[in-house]
Amino acid sequence: MTFRQFAFNNVTRNKRLYAAYFLSSLFTVMVFFTFSIFAFHPELSGDEMNNSVTQGMNISSGIIYVFSFFFILYSMSSFLQSRKKEFGLLMMQGMSMKQIRTMVFLENMLIGFFATVSGIVLGLVFAKGILLVAENVLIIGEELNFYLPIQAILLTFGSFIVLFFFISLFVSYVLRTKKLNDLIKGNKKSKGEPKANLLLTIIAILLLGAGYVVALVAEGMAVIAVMLPVILVVTIGTYLLFTQLSVYLIRMLKKKETVFWRKTNMLLFSDLAFRMKDNARTFFLVAMVSTVAFSAIGTLFGFQVFLTEGTKIANPNTFTYKSYTDDQDTLEQDLTMIDEVLHEKEIMTDTEQMLLSYHEIADDNILIAKVSDFNRFARLIGEKEMVIQEGQAVVVEYEGVAFGQTKELINVPIELKTGETLKTEKIVNSRALPATDSYYIVSDKDYSALPTPKFEADFYAWQATDGEEHVLEASEQLYDEVPVYKFTSGEYQVYQISKSYGPVLFVGLFIGIVFFVSAGSFLYFRLYTDLDEDKQKFKSIAKMGLTVKELKKVLNRQTAILFFAPIIVALIHGAVALTALANMFDYNLLKVSVIVLSVFLLIQIIYFFIVRFFYTKQIKAAIE
Repeated sequence: MTFRQFAFNNVTRNKRLYAAYFLSSLFTVMVFFTFSIFAFHPELSGDEMNNSVTQGMNISSGIIYVFSFFFILYSMSSFLQSRKKEFGLLMMQGMSMKQIRTMVFLENMLIGFFATVSGIVLGLVFAKGILLVAENVLIIGEELNFYLPIQAILLTFGSFIVLFFFISLFVSYVLRTKKLNDLIKGNKKSKGEPKANLLLTIIAILLLGAGYVVALVAEGMAVIAVMLPVILVVTIGTYLLFTQLSVYLIRMLKKKETVFWRKTNMLLFSDLAFRMKDNARTFFLVAMVSTVAFSAIGTLFGFQVFLTEGTKIANPNTFTYKSYTDDQDTLEQDLTMIDEVLHEKEIMTDTEQMLLSYHEIADDNILIAKVSDFNRFARLIGEKEMVIQEGQAVVVEYEGVAFGQTKELINVPIELKTGETLKTEKIVNSRALPATDSYYIVSDKDYSALPTPKFEADFYAWQATDGEEHVLEASEQLYDEVPVYKFTSGEYQVYQISKSYGPVLFVGLFIGIVFFVSAGSFLYFRLYTDLDEDKQKFKSIAKMGLTVKELKKVLNRQTAILFFAPIIVALIHGAVALTALANMFDYNLLKVSVIVLSVFLLIQIIYFFIVRFFYTKQIKAAIE
């Protein structure tokens, strides 16, 4: 058997642990390759919008590549940690440290080569499906046909072979510092009873509590001002949570005899403190990486919802047209064009028109509308009509949007030509009229007694009753024919937001998934690093009378705590971050937050059951 064959056999013998390393690396390669396919796609060149998509894909590929380096490096470190005893035994049998480093180098290059090739092959297999998804998500207007991405293949293969090469060199270099005695003992060194510093435990609670309170209390632009301090405080608090607070809580539970001596709790808590202390850095890393994934994807979805819903609120009518009265030359021409396009597209509409009058109030130009005009436009969008008494006025704000001008309008009286003044009775929310700020509604009689307005504008609104499926097509044609500062289509604006935001959402989703899969792999590596030690431990305990049922119970609890502790912390961090985002925009993102966090939690639960099944199977096989 040659030395290369020996290295190959070592990989196959350790396929249990290498499987997660290989699959995670494969997935990372496939995602990088997918972005490269988009970056070199012939349909995404020449157009400014498509060039921005390509640029985004290239930037994302770079982010994934840098993250892949650290992820694969960590994966290899975890793998080597579990093989220290094996390396020590090989040295006892005459293998030099140089040969061990060469063996590790060959093993890693072998895994890297096959992970790279497999990632590219899988990327090609699913390329057409991914391109079809991208057509709908990116809304780029062209059909992304499948092509043979030679450039993407060469870039991906070359980049990851180089990446695995340097990681292999680095890992083999690190092995030079290992002593034979340390390698043989492996993980058998006495670690001593894990202890927690009470002061650091209290600091962890204070830091997390302060970070959460500040993030939740801040509103508006204050959220941006406190963002960096909060991130720093919560990051430090999270590290102390796993290194100090978790160990302290376990020690407190161990001191409670009613808990510690109950059934198999002694087995659970005796080992749990060691596990939490040993895995503190891994848990911290998983919690922060998962938080980034939750927050990034939640923010992207939330911001898109905020923009699209805000656009729908601000544009309740299917089409609107607004022209100032000093620009009457093109008014009839534009209205004729709109009617012709609607007739051509077979779009049936209800239509209303009115004259918008703006008066100088509180050093600003404020719209004042008579109640009869307001009610006609309210009926057009299905809103409730209003009744205004003479001598009174109502302040109107857009529904769900606070412009901060209401108090000024309430405190300023409306003077009539008769010398009388109107007082404001109440504030209402409405989308009936196209005001960008708060405005007044008065009775028809009081409206006629208003002084001459500073300026006026003709306003027309169309509400589709049939043929809604052709609205977008009609809007695109009308935007080419009618000035955009006069004509508005809410559906077309939502379409444009989705079109421009699609690449960001697509890129963010993929990067978030890469981060999340990597976080789950970190937990897998740490769990299986201690597998041989767990086999020996539970085999010894089984001889003392531990039943298979009790074994499964202990393993289920221990694995669940180790698997979900960092994920739950990340979910809480993510929920606070998304709540802070909602406070910044003054928009309810509860639904978006619940959907994003629930999906990630569900994925992690499925991942946990799969890992737990194989882990428990390995332990049971060792004691039977």
